[in-house]
Amino acid sequence: MVRGRAELVQPEREEHAAAVRLLRGKYHQYEEMKIDENPVISIRPGRVASWGALDAPERAEPLMDDLLGRRSVRRYLDKEVPEEAIERVLEAARWAPSPHGRQPWRFAVVTRRETKTRLAEAMGEEWRTNLEMDGQSPEVVEKRLEGSRGRLLDAPVLVLLCLYLEDLDAYPDAFRQQNETTMAVQSLGAAAQNALLAAYSLGLDTSWMCAPLFCPEKVTAVLGLNPKLVPHALLILGYAEADPPKRRSRRPLDELVVYRD
Repeated sequence: MVRGRAELVQPEREEHAAAVRLLRGKYHQYEEMKIDENPVISIRPGRVASWGALDAPERAEPLMDDLLGRRSVRRYLDKEVPEEAIERVLEAARWAPSPHGRQPWRFAVVTRRETKTRLAEAMGEEWRTNLEMDGQSPEVVEKRLEGSRGRLLDAPVLVLLCLYLEDLDAYPDAFRQQNETTMAVQSLGAAAQNALLAAYSLGLDTSWMCAPLFCPEKVTAVLGLNPKLVPHALLILGYAEADPPKRRSRRPLDELVVYRD
Protein backbone atom coordinates (compact mmCIF):
# COMPACT_ATOMS: atom_id res chain seq x y z
CA MET A 1 0.00 0.00 0.00
CA VAL A 2 1.43 3.34 -1.06
CA ARG A 3 0.23 6.53 0.57
CA GLY A 4 1.28 9.89 -0.74
CA ARG A 5 0.29 13.30 -2.02
CA ALA A 6 -1.26 13.50 -5.47
CA GLU A 7 -0.95 16.47 -7.78
CA LEU A 8 -1.87 17.33 -11.34
CA VAL A 9 1.01 17.80 -13.77
CA GLN A 10 -0.23 20.28 -16.35
CA PRO A 11 0.85 20.13 -20.04
CA GLU A 12 2.96 23.27 -19.71
CA ARG A 13 5.27 21.67 -17.14
CA GLU A 14 8.53 20.16 -18.35
CA GLU A 15 7.93 16.66 -16.96
CA HIS A 16 4.51 16.34 -18.63
CA ALA A 17 5.83 15.22 -22.05
CA ALA A 18 8.01 12.51 -20.48
CA ALA A 19 5.09 11.31 -18.35
CA VAL A 20 2.81 11.02 -21.39
CA ARG A 21 5.50 9.12 -23.30
CA LEU A 22 5.97 6.67 -20.45
CA LEU A 23 2.23 6.11 -20.19
CA ARG A 24 2.02 5.35 -23.90
CA GLY A 25 4.95 2.98 -23.63
CA LYS A 26 3.33 1.12 -20.74
CA TYR A 27 -0.27 1.14 -21.97
CA HIS A 28 -0.30 0.91 -25.74
CA GLN A 29 -4.01 1.76 -26.00
CA TYR A 30 -2.99 5.35 -25.20
CA GLU A 31 -1.19 5.62 -28.53
CA GLU A 32 -4.47 6.41 -30.30
CA MET A 33 -5.74 8.73 -27.57
CA LYS A 34 -5.10 12.49 -27.40
CA ILE A 35 -3.76 12.58 -23.86
CA ASP A 36 -0.93 15.06 -24.47
CA GLU A 37 -3.28 18.00 -23.80
CA ASN A 38 -4.62 16.58 -20.54
CA PRO A 39 -3.03 16.81 -17.08
CA VAL A 40 -1.32 13.75 -15.61
CA ILE A 41 -1.77 12.60 -12.02
CA SER A 42 1.52 12.30 -10.15
CA ILE A 43 1.78 10.67 -6.72
CA ARG A 44 4.73 11.43 -4.48
CA PRO A 45 5.00 8.40 -2.14
CA GLY A 46 5.23 9.28 1.53
CA ARG A 47 4.57 5.99 3.24
CA VAL A 48 4.71 2.41 1.99
CA ALA A 49 3.47 -0.82 3.59
CA SER A 50 4.23 -4.17 1.98
CA TRP A 51 3.24 -7.80 2.25
CA GLY A 52 5.13 -10.63 0.58
CA ALA A 53 8.60 -10.86 -0.98
CA LEU A 54 9.45 -7.58 -2.64
CA ASP A 55 12.93 -8.81 -3.50
CA ALA A 56 11.63 -11.49 -5.88
CA PRO A 57 13.04 -11.29 -9.43
CA GLU A 58 11.12 -8.92 -11.66
CA ARG A 59 9.13 -10.33 -14.51
CA ALA A 60 10.11 -9.79 -18.13
CA GLU A 61 7.11 -7.60 -18.97
CA PRO A 62 8.81 -4.25 -18.18
CA LEU A 63 11.56 -5.04 -20.68
CA MET A 64 9.00 -6.07 -23.30
CA ASP A 65 7.14 -2.81 -22.70
CA ASP A 66 10.36 -0.90 -23.45
CA LEU A 67 11.04 -3.00 -26.54
CA LEU A 68 7.55 -2.42 -27.91
CA GLY A 69 7.25 1.20 -26.80
CA ARG A 70 10.50 2.73 -28.08
CA ARG A 71 10.29 4.73 -31.31
CA SER A 72 12.78 6.54 -33.53
CA VAL A 73 12.22 10.29 -33.13
CA ARG A 74 13.44 12.91 -35.61
CA ARG A 75 12.50 16.23 -33.98
CA TYR A 76 13.36 17.20 -30.41
CA LEU A 77 12.50 19.86 -27.89
CA ASP A 78 15.08 22.50 -27.02
CA LYS A 79 15.50 20.93 -23.60
CA GLU A 80 18.74 19.93 -21.92
CA VAL A 81 19.31 16.27 -21.07
CA PRO A 82 20.65 15.86 -17.51
CA GLU A 83 24.28 14.74 -17.29
CA GLU A 84 23.23 11.91 -14.98
CA ALA A 85 20.86 10.53 -17.61
CA ILE A 86 23.62 10.57 -20.26
CA GLU A 87 25.94 8.70 -17.90
CA ARG A 88 23.31 6.05 -17.21
CA VAL A 89 22.74 5.52 -20.94
CA LEU A 90 26.49 5.10 -21.50
CA GLU A 91 26.72 2.78 -18.50
CA ALA A 92 24.06 0.54 -20.06
CA ALA A 93 26.02 0.47 -23.32
CA ARG A 94 29.18 -0.47 -21.39
CA TRP A 95 27.58 -3.71 -20.23
CA ALA A 96 26.85 -5.06 -23.71
CA PRO A 97 28.37 -8.44 -24.62
CA SER A 98 31.56 -8.25 -26.67
CA PRO A 99 34.13 -10.65 -28.19
CA HIS A 100 36.47 -11.97 -25.48
CA GLY A 101 34.99 -9.32 -23.18
CA ARG A 102 37.29 -6.73 -24.80
CA GLN A 103 34.64 -4.02 -25.35
CA PRO A 104 36.17 -2.91 -28.69
CA TRP A 105 34.24 0.36 -28.87
CA ARG A 106 34.44 3.95 -27.71
CA PHE A 107 31.74 6.59 -27.28
CA ALA A 108 32.12 10.29 -28.11
CA VAL A 109 29.49 12.60 -26.61
CA VAL A 110 28.65 15.83 -28.47
CA THR A 111 26.48 18.51 -26.87
CA ARG A 112 27.86 21.88 -28.07
CA ARG A 113 26.07 23.42 -31.04
CA GLU A 114 29.32 24.57 -32.63
CA THR A 115 30.61 21.00 -32.69
CA LYS A 116 27.31 19.69 -34.05
CA THR A 117 27.51 22.27 -36.83
CA ARG A 118 31.01 21.17 -37.87
CA LEU A 119 29.95 17.53 -37.79
CA ALA A 120 26.79 18.19 -39.82
CA GLU A 121 28.76 20.12 -42.45
CA ALA A 122 31.42 17.43 -42.78
CA MET A 123 28.91 14.61 -43.18
CA GLY A 124 26.70 16.78 -45.40
CA GLU A 125 29.50 17.25 -47.92
CA GLU A 126 29.88 13.49 -48.31
CA TRP A 127 26.13 12.89 -48.54
CA ARG A 128 25.75 15.62 -51.17
CA THR A 129 28.32 13.85 -53.31
CA ASN A 130 26.54 10.51 -52.88
CA LEU A 131 23.09 11.94 -53.65
CA GLU A 132 24.34 13.69 -56.77
CA MET A 133 26.05 10.46 -57.82
CA ASP A 134 22.68 8.71 -57.46
CA GLY A 135 21.09 11.19 -59.86
CA GLN A 136 18.96 13.06 -57.32
CA SER A 137 17.68 16.44 -58.46
CA PRO A 138 19.22 19.59 -56.88
CA GLU A 139 15.92 20.35 -55.12
CA VAL A 140 15.74 16.89 -53.56
CA VAL A 141 19.40 17.04 -52.55
CA GLU A 142 18.96 20.38 -50.76
CA LYS A 143 15.77 19.26 -49.03
CA ARG A 144 17.33 16.06 -47.72
CA LEU A 145 20.50 17.79 -46.60
CA GLU A 146 18.56 20.50 -44.79
CA GLY A 147 16.45 17.89 -43.00
CA SER A 148 19.52 15.95 -41.88
CA ARG A 149 21.29 19.12 -40.75
CA GLY A 150 18.30 20.22 -38.70
CA ARG A 151 18.01 16.80 -37.13
CA LEU A 152 21.59 17.02 -35.88
CA LEU A 153 21.57 20.64 -34.75
CA ASP A 154 18.26 20.38 -32.89
CA ALA A 155 19.28 17.22 -31.03
CA PRO A 156 20.31 17.91 -27.42
CA VAL A 157 22.86 15.07 -27.30
CA LEU A 158 24.73 13.10 -29.96
CA VAL A 159 26.57 9.92 -29.01
CA LEU A 160 29.04 8.75 -31.65
CA LEU A 161 29.59 4.99 -31.61
CA CYS A 162 33.07 3.96 -32.77
CA LEU A 163 34.85 0.67 -33.20
CA TYR A 164 38.32 0.39 -31.69
CA LEU A 165 39.89 -2.60 -33.37
CA GLU A 166 43.18 -2.29 -31.47
CA ASP A 167 41.52 -4.19 -28.62
CA LEU A 168 40.86 -7.29 -30.72
CA ASP A 169 42.90 -10.46 -31.05
CA ALA A 170 45.31 -10.58 -34.01
CA TYR A 171 45.40 -13.63 -36.31
CA PRO A 172 47.86 -14.54 -39.06
CA ASP A 173 45.09 -15.29 -41.60
CA ALA A 174 42.67 -12.79 -43.15
CA PHE A 175 39.59 -15.01 -42.72
CA ARG A 176 39.74 -15.17 -38.92
CA GLN A 177 40.74 -11.53 -38.67
CA GLN A 178 37.69 -10.52 -40.68
CA ASN A 179 35.49 -12.62 -38.42
CA GLU A 180 37.03 -10.92 -35.41
CA THR A 181 36.05 -7.55 -36.88
CA THR A 182 32.54 -8.82 -37.62
CA MET A 183 32.15 -9.88 -33.99
CA ALA A 184 33.18 -6.40 -32.91
CA VAL A 185 30.57 -4.82 -35.18
CA GLN A 186 27.92 -7.15 -33.78
CA SER A 187 28.85 -6.20 -30.24
CA LEU A 188 28.69 -2.49 -31.13
CA GLY A 189 25.10 -3.08 -32.22
CA ALA A 190 24.40 -4.70 -28.85
CA ALA A 191 25.87 -1.67 -27.07
CA ALA A 192 23.66 0.62 -29.16
CA GLN A 193 20.54 -1.40 -28.29
CA ASN A 194 21.43 -1.29 -24.60
CA ALA A 195 21.77 2.48 -24.83
CA LEU A 196 18.47 2.93 -26.69
CA LEU A 197 16.50 0.87 -24.17
CA ALA A 198 18.16 2.53 -21.19
CA ALA A 199 17.34 5.96 -22.63
CA TYR A 200 13.71 4.99 -23.14
CA SER A 201 13.42 3.68 -19.58
CA LEU A 202 14.70 7.08 -18.36
CA GLY A 203 12.01 8.98 -20.26
CA LEU A 204 14.25 9.98 -23.18
CA ASP A 205 13.51 9.68 -26.88
CA THR A 206 16.10 8.47 -29.36
CA SER A 207 17.04 7.75 -32.94
CA TRP A 208 19.87 5.90 -34.64
CA MET A 209 21.75 7.43 -37.60
CA CYS A 210 24.37 5.57 -39.64
CA ALA A 211 25.71 8.57 -41.59
CA PRO A 212 29.19 8.41 -39.94
CA LEU A 213 29.68 4.96 -41.44
CA PHE A 214 29.94 6.53 -44.92
CA CYS A 215 32.56 9.16 -44.05
CA PRO A 216 34.52 7.90 -41.01
CA GLU A 217 37.72 9.81 -41.74
CA LYS A 218 35.89 13.14 -41.98
CA VAL A 219 34.08 12.48 -38.69
CA THR A 220 37.24 11.65 -36.75
CA ALA A 221 39.02 14.66 -38.25
CA VAL A 222 36.32 17.20 -37.47
CA LEU A 223 35.97 15.93 -33.88
CA GLY A 224 39.73 15.59 -33.34
CA LEU A 225 39.45 11.89 -32.47
CA ASN A 226 42.09 9.19 -32.59
CA PRO A 227 42.33 8.07 -36.27
CA LYS A 228 42.24 4.46 -35.06
CA LEU A 229 38.62 4.93 -34.01
CA VAL A 230 36.14 3.88 -36.70
CA PRO A 231 32.85 5.85 -36.47
CA HIS A 232 29.80 3.71 -37.21
CA ALA A 233 26.68 5.48 -35.99
CA LEU A 234 25.15 8.35 -34.05
CA LEU A 235 22.60 7.92 -31.29
CA ILE A 236 20.44 10.97 -30.67
CA LEU A 237 19.15 11.58 -27.13
CA GLY A 238 16.49 14.09 -26.20
CA TYR A 239 12.80 14.74 -25.68
CA ALA A 240 10.38 14.40 -28.58
CA GLU A 241 8.94 17.65 -29.94
CA ALA A 242 5.64 15.86 -30.68
CA ASP A 243 4.12 12.45 -30.17
CA PRO A 244 6.50 9.72 -31.41
CA PRO A 245 5.37 7.94 -34.58
CA LYS A 246 3.16 4.89 -34.35
CA ARG A 247 4.88 1.55 -34.01
CA ARG A 248 5.70 0.02 -37.38
CA SER A 249 4.25 -3.35 -38.20
CA ARG A 250 6.52 -6.38 -38.06
CA ARG A 251 6.49 -9.60 -40.03
CA PRO A 252 4.76 -12.52 -38.31
CA LEU A 253 7.12 -14.64 -36.26
CA ASP A 254 6.48 -17.72 -38.38
CA GLU A 255 8.00 -15.86 -41.38
CA LEU A 256 11.18 -15.14 -39.46
CA VAL A 257 11.84 -18.47 -37.72
CA VAL A 258 13.43 -20.78 -40.29
CA TYR A 259 14.23 -23.78 -38.12
CA ARG A 260 12.80 -25.45 -35.05
CA ASP A 261 13.68 -28.92 -33.88
